[in-house]
Amino acid sequence: MLVTVECILARHGYRRSDLIAMLQEIQEAYHYLPEEALNYLATALDISPATVFGVATFYAQFSLDPKGKYLVRVCDGTACHVKNSRRIYDRLAKKLKLREGRVTTADGLFTLETVACLGACGIAPVMVINDTVYPQMTPEAAEAIIDGLMQRQAEPGPESAPVGERNG
Repeated sequence: MLVTVECILARHGYRRSDLIAMLQEIQEAYHYLPEEALNYLATALDISPATVFGVATFYAQFSLDPKGKYLVRVCDGTACHVKNSRRIYDRLAKKLKLREGRVTTADGLFTLETVACLGACGIAPVMVINDTVYPQMTPEAAEAIIDGLMQRQAEPGPESAPVGERNG
């Protein structure tokens, strides 16, 4: 892990002013910000761990908790909410067997979140999985997409790669 963080630091020339960009790259690599990586970053940049953790917790884009291989975001902005996006979220939470307060499946495959707005009101309700946008979702369609991803994970080969990370 620390080798990756060291490469990120070197790429940014150990500039404190690049802290947010470095946090973004660490999160991209690990799908969250591991405590060990944040402490290493603080030491390497000669700033307090409290400063690094403060930045990491201030911005909603960062997570200190591990995320699943598939990050499923259901929009709950006004247009999506009016078109019953909450039903989509509830169906997926049940499908993924997420109990109250849990957002990531026990196997670490899926993380389910709501977001305030994805800026895609014209195609509401919207769901995004990693970098793929799914427009005009219904609970049934969303569940079918999750079923497909689960099935893909059960099969060996390049198709088991996360959405947005497959070649071709």
